[in-house]
Amino acid sequence: MDRQVRRLTINAKVTVEVTDAQALEAEALRRVAVAEFVADADHSVEEIRAAESADVRGDMAAALSWLTNEDAIVEAGAGVMVVGSTHEVVNGDGVNERKPSPDFAVLFAACQCGGDDCEACSGVQLTPRTAAMLWSVAQIDADFAYDDVQQHGDDPVVEDDGWALFGDYPRITWSQDAVWRRQAARAFDDLAEDLASGRVPSPTCPGEEMAMHLMLRSAQSAAQDGWGASPVMLAGLPEHTDDYDWDLLFDLVLQDDDILQLFDEQLDGIEDPEAEANRGSGMGDYRPAAWFRPFLNATRRDGRRGFRR
Repeated sequence: MDRQVRRLTINAKVTVEVTDAQALEAEALRRVAVAEFVADADHSVEEIRAAESADVRGDMAAALSWLTNEDAIVEAGAGVMVVGSTHEVVNGDGVNERKPSPDFAVLFAACQCGGDDCEACSGVQLTPRTAAMLWSVAQIDADFAYDDVQQHGDDPVVEDDGWALFGDYPRITWSQDAVWRRQAARAFDDLAEDLASGRVPSPTCPGEEMAMHLMLRSAQSAAQDGWGASPVMLAGLPEHTDDYDWDLLFDLVLQDDDILQLFDEQLDGIEDPEAEANRGSGMGDYRPAAWFRPFLNATRRDGRRGFRR
């Protein structure tokens, strides 16, 4: 046999069905946590690790990449040595699932002049970094919601029973079916699409209002603990004094916090527009059946839009 060293390329195709998205993500995050990274001139090891963790959350393709070892195709000690390898995870249609991030620096160019007579600076601005954080957590929360639908279907929510998102919803929603929950999941996607299109996210119905409250909660936690938006993404966006000002942001994206009263057991029944407490506050119809009916002062979304999954 010719002893000359020759380089060959193996083309392989492996189709994987994800049977438990939460387990996949958890294992990928575990591997990220113990992986050895090398710092560069711009990012520390922990910043790189946080960015990889953020990429994995809510992205099955990114998670699966961490469980893929293309070098293992070749058996060791059989007269060959792997000198290089690469792989790409795509969806079932052969399309890479990972999408480029919107250019939030352009979409939400915030004024920095600080002038007393500047309308932008004296008002509330949605800054690029805040928009990027909200967009990121909206997709994560949406994925958790869709995961709940896939795993639990029409089952009623039970506390401490492995619910990724809907256990955080008011108890009056816990008996809703999978159709209702898919609409609730889409609410996060609709608000994320607002941000990706350069629009300040504005809830158009109670379902989106609840999604917005949960997004604000997630975004605040993400900004404090270093998850959600990739640190690399955030580092590429301009800083602003209004970054992560959640109190100001609440006034910008929400009309009120009436929906939070649904969490108070002492106010059970307030969701009914015929209830005395509801009429007294002018709260409106917050019964689950009305959660996806547009507010009277909101622009109706396209009823023909689909669901991500």
